[in-house]
Amino acid sequence: MRKLRYSLWTLLAIALCGGAFLYWNGALPQKGASVAAPRPVAGIKVGGPFTLTNHLGEAVTNENYAGKYLFVYFGFASCPAICPTELHKMTRALNGINAEQRAKIQPLFITIDPQRDTVEMLKGYMSLFHPDFVGLSGTDDQIKQVLKDWKVYAAKVDDPSLTEYTMDHSSYIYILSPQGDLLHLFRITDTAAQITEALAGLD
Repeated sequence: MRKLRYSLWTLLAIALCGGAFLYWNGALPQKGASVAAPRPVAGIKVGGPFTLTNHLGEAVTNENYAGKYLFVYFGFASCPAICPTELHKMTRALNGINAEQRAKIQPLFITIDPQRDTVEMLKGYMSLFHPDFVGLSGTDDQIKQVLKDWKVYAAKVDDPSLTEYTMDHSSYIYILSPQGDLLHLFRITDTAAQITEALAGLD
């Protein structure tokens, strides 16, 4: 029961933090608007240059993905429910478009937990999702900078009822243009079909 209460409070915290992010940045969808259409994200700037390590142990920068639409989720491999659910949602969305469309898109999973999400951990974790996925980790400082640039909330949580710490974090799926503009921002309540429609509409 205690774990259940903890999980519910964690979900509530994520929702509140995420809602605050959208509210203060003017990105809450308008009533009656198409969910698959670009959300009103004009003026919100996320992303930037980075140097990280991929799940194959290779050093990469943002330049490795130049010319691609970035399809991004932040989370951690030890996440029991939300992260794998969202990554499977992204996998279904990618499976819903054709190979030509997928070739323009780079799906990325960026860890918020670099202490545990080593190269070996991410290599196994990425094998559970679409083969185009690249998992990215790095040093504490590198990840902190990426989280800051993407306006991602993440916090370590210690709980006596758990054998290991967990992470609170905002949960959004981002689509950025090759020019670095935020085109879409999807929440946990959005569906794979809605995301597929957005991916299929990319030029």
